[in-house]
Amino acid sequence: MREKREHFGSKLGFMLAAIGSAIGLGLLWKFPYVIGQNGGGLFLLTYFFCIFFAGIPLFIGEIILGRSTQSAAIRAFAKGSPDKDSKLAIGGYLGVLSSFLIMSFYSVIAGWGLSYILTSLSGFYAGKTPEQVAQIFTALSGSGSITILWHGVFTAITMFIVLSGVQKGIEYWSKILVKALLCILVGLFIYSTTLPGFAEAVRFVFVPKTGSFSLMSVLEALGLAFMTLSLGQGIMISYGSYVNRGQNIVKMSLVVAFSVVIVAILSALTIFPVVFTFGLSPAAGPGLVFKTLPVLFAKLPGSMVISTIFFSLFVFTALTSAVPLVEVVATNLMEKFGWSRKQATLRVCLIIFLFGIPSALSGVSGVSSTWCEIFGRNFLDTVDQLASVWVIPLAGLFTSIFIGYRMKKSSLKKEFYDGAGLKWGFSIWYYGISIFVPAVILLILLQTSGLINLSGVL
Repeated sequence: MREKREHFGSKLGFMLAAIGSAIGLGLLWKFPYVIGQNGGGLFLLTYFFCIFFAGIPLFIGEIILGRSTQSAAIRAFAKGSPDKDSKLAIGGYLGVLSSFLIMSFYSVIAGWGLSYILTSLSGFYAGKTPEQVAQIFTALSGSGSITILWHGVFTAITMFIVLSGVQKGIEYWSKILVKALLCILVGLFIYSTTLPGFAEAVRFVFVPKTGSFSLMSVLEALGLAFMTLSLGQGIMISYGSYVNRGQNIVKMSLVVAFSVVIVAILSALTIFPVVFTFGLSPAAGPGLVFKTLPVLFAKLPGSMVISTIFFSLFVFTALTSAVPLVEVVATNLMEKFGWSRKQATLRVCLIIFLFGIPSALSGVSGVSSTWCEIFGRNFLDTVDQLASVWVIPLAGLFTSIFIGYRMKKSSLKKEFYDGAGLKWGFSIWYYGISIFVPAVILLILLQTSGLINLSGVL
C-alpha cells in the first residue's frame, strides 16, 4: 500500500522550503568562488539573465508538472503525458541522478562545516594570519578519516529529517533555519561594509570585466542558476506535488527567484570585502568560504560566538539543500517500488554515504593524484562538474521540452491560472518554457560538447 501523499501546511512553508533549498551550499559555498573564477560583474549579469529568462520559466514548469500529477519526477512524466508513456521520462531519471550526485559531495562540504563548528568553539582562529587560517582548511580537507567521519554524521542528520516527512521534517526546519540564516547574513554584510576592501568588492561584483569571462562562463552561469533554484534535480517537481490547489505558483516562483538573487548578492558582498581587505585571491576555489570568513570572525568582538553561530547556520542551511536532494531520490523509489519512507530513506542514505567517500578523500595527498592526472580535477570537483555542467542542464532540457510539447496546453493553463489570475502571463511563460529555455540549454550544451564553436562571439 502506498503512503498517503503529504502536502505543505502553508504557502509560506513551501516558499521557505524552496528558498532554503536554493540558498544552501549553492549560494554560500559555490557562488562566491565561481563568480571569482569567472571575472565578477559580467558573470553576475549572465547569472541573473539565466535566473530570470531560463530559471523562472522552468521553475514554474516543474512546480506545475508536480502539482498537476501529484507525483515525483519519474512518475510525473508518465502521468503528465497524454498517452501515459513518455520517452522524455529520461528527464525525470536525470533529475534523480543529479540529486544523488550533488548530495554525495554536498555532505562532504557540509561535514567540513560541522568540523568548523568545533574549531570555532576552540577559538582556533584567534591571533592567526590569513595564511594560517587558510592552512586550517588545507589540513582538514587533507585528512581522509576526519572528512569521512563528518560526511557520515551529516548524512545521518539529513536522513533523520527526511524520515520525519514533509510537514514535520522539511517544512518545520525550513521555517526556523532560513529565517535565522538571513538574519546572520544581513548582520555579517553590515559589518563587511565597514571593511577597507568593501569598495573594491563592489567594483569586482558589479563592474563587468571580460578578462576571465568565456562561453564556458555562460554554461557555468546556467548550471549555477539551475542549481541554486534546485532545477533539473527533480526537487521542484516533488515539491510541486506537495503544493495545495489554489496557491499562486507564479507569485511564489517569483518570490523564490528574487530571494535567491538577493542572497547571492549579500553572500558575495559579505565574503569579497574580506578577500580584498586581507589580500586573498577571489578565485581561491571551493575552500573560499572556509578560508576567508574565519579571518573576518577573528577580527570581530565575540569572534568565537559569531563564528560558531555562522557555521552552525551554514550546516543547518546545508540541511535545507540536502533534505530535498535525499527526498527526491527516496520519493521516486517509494513510488516506483512501493517502499515505505523508512526503507527508501535508509537505503538511499547508505548508498550516498558510500559513493561520497571518494569525494571525502579528494583532498588527501596521493589518494587522488592518478584521478587528477586522468580527469584534470579531483573526484569531488569531477562529480560537481558532471552534475552542474551536464546532468542538470540535460534534465532541464528534457523537462522543458516535455512540458512545452507533451503536456496538454489546456492543463498547463489550468495550473498556471489556479490562484493567480494572471491571464496575460501565460503566453510569455509558455514561449519561454517551450522555445527559449530548450534553445538556450541546447545551444550551450552543443558548444560544450565541441559540436559547434561560438568562441568568436566573446
